[in-house]
Amino acid sequence: MSAAPSTRQALSRFADGLLAGDLPGLDDARRAATVDFVLRRVEALPSVTRAGVVAIGAAVDVTGRALGHERTRGLVLRSRLPLLSEYPRLVRSLAYAHVWETWPDTEVDGSSAALEPGPGTATTGSAAHGGAP
Repeated sequence: MSAAPSTRQALSRFADGLLAGDLPGLDDARRAATVDFVLRRVEALPSVTRAGVVAIGAAVDVTGRALGHERTRGLVLRSRLPLLSEYPRLVRSLAYAHVWETWPDTEVDGSSAALEPGPGTATTGSAAHGGAP
């Protein structure tokens, strides 16, 4: 059973904002793929658990519309309330597992090590320092 479009939007909005803050170097395509993974995994949760996650996500989203999503996300991240404090932990655990399983070259800020210049390039290689290429 798939979550309703508004529920998907609420969960997507929270997960996207959380990942943008936690992994600022994660490019938009990878972040979108990761958010989609989180949504698919939430939809696959057992019905009672999924209902709880959806209810918390909807409450967080409604609060975000009133107070601002970034501010609400900060409040949720600092919360010690049972269940509410587990919401970002669930999203993070699913997202981080997906990121580092799918793209093992990901740096701690979310950027890809493969996209950065490495040894032997014109800027860092021996040829750039006057040596033989």
